[in-house]
Amino acid sequence: MCRAIGNYGWGFMPLSAYELSHWILDEEVKTNEKLVEEVKSTWTQTGVSILSDGWKNMHGRQLINFLVNNPYGTVFLKSVDASAHVKDARMLCKLLDGVVEEVGEDIVTQVVTDNASNYKAASKLLMAKRHRLWWTPCVAHCIDLIFEKIGELPQHKNALAKAKTISDSLYIQSRMGTGFDATNVKKRSCSSSCHKICYGIPYVAKHA
Repeated sequence: MCRAIGNYGWGFMPLSAYELSHWILDEEVKTNEKLVEEVKSTWTQTGVSILSDGWKNMHGRQLINFLVNNPYGTVFLKSVDASAHVKDARMLCKLLDGVVEEVGEDIVTQVVTDNASNYKAASKLLMAKRHRLWWTPCVAHCIDLIFEKIGELPQHKNALAKAKTISDSLYIQSRMGTGFDATNVKKRSCSSSCHKICYGIPYVAKHA
């Protein structure tokens, strides 16, 4: 591209930022839509898993991302604001059931959610209605719960507290330069430190 511009010589008028972003974005959308359709065309051959990824945004809203996975790839389906009924097993079941209906019950083999009690109850209700599919707890969430239990053990609790202090300080210092509020950064870092620091417990305990 640079060579072509150089060959043009003086007087070349480049496209505006809007023009560049407009057609480039359109092309990327078309490319991604084509890739998504290619993956979707394989769903009936392999069957699919519905993945539920729940998270909370900075405003405290409980959002759930729904994705569809098979051996050929993962496709984002939609995101739902479930703040009003995230703790209601029946409403969660209705939400999951709607996703299964949208994708097609005949090709859904399992629904993967986290291991919280509300999702467990909702998934049991779903399996009672949809006999062809199974509920599978999220492995990553199960491992997080295991690490939480490890962190509560007496032989690790003191070492973990020291490690979290170090982790929080490093995290805050690394983010302060980008303009993040220290209080909010600390809240976010504390919520995830337990799982990350469990890997380093043996080292900290040895040198404590």
